[in-house]
Amino acid sequence: MKNILRLLYQWLIFVPIFFVITIVTALIVMIMAPLFGSKTWGYYPAKWWSRLTCWLSLCKISARGHENLDKNKSYVFVANHQGAFDIFLTYGFLNHNIVWMQKHSLRSLPLVGYASKMAGHVFVNNTNATTRAFTLKEAISKVKDGVSIVIFPEGARTLTGKMRQFKKGAFYIATEEKLQIVPLTINGPFDVLKRGTLNLKPGKLELVIHPPISTENISEEDIPELINTTRDIIYSALWEKYKE
Repeated sequence: MKNILRLLYQWLIFVPIFFVITIVTALIVMIMAPLFGSKTWGYYPAKWWSRLTCWLSLCKISARGHENLDKNKSYVFVANHQGAFDIFLTYGFLNHNIVWMQKHSLRSLPLVGYASKMAGHVFVNNTNATTRAFTLKEAISKVKDGVSIVIFPEGARTLTGKMRQFKKGAFYIATEEKLQIVPLTINGPFDVLKRGTLNLKPGKLELVIHPPISTENISEEDIPELINTTRDIIYSALWEKYKE
């Protein structure tokens, strides 16, 4: 009976409301961001869209470590990637103005793709070395004036709940611009909505914001060590069931 009620809630209440607030949010961003700037109108509508989505999902939210951030600074946020709700949890409860590195395929989504472009998000194009270099250059241009970028260095959502190896793009951006890296540990989205399923299971979502890591005096040769340090910090706050 509990599962039946959960499915009825998901498809009769959550999904219709989610589609409505997604369309409304996309339209607000598409109209307001070009007129009044993406720093405000690319961020705040999506922040509240994400919060509403988490609340509608009936998940319990926990976010800690905000004292580690300066709202006037720009950072490179690096997080593990458990599931779709990583986006809602981070966007809604990080409380820091951000843009995202997104899959290039999202650009073709009706309304959402164009709204993401207007909000200043960066679409990752891995077609070849030239397009990858252009993506990194575009990402670097966005991280300024208190606006930060969030990157999932695993490149895709986990299939097992365990972290995969990190790619170095985020760390290149940070070292190139001497920006601090802030590791984020995300717990829970893997169980709430697994990759490859539409079966929403309300549960606990946790965001842990770790102290920033300085990239001063770090060169490109030091990136592998920086990756390992960042990954170890993220791993340290994972729930035991997500550890290897």
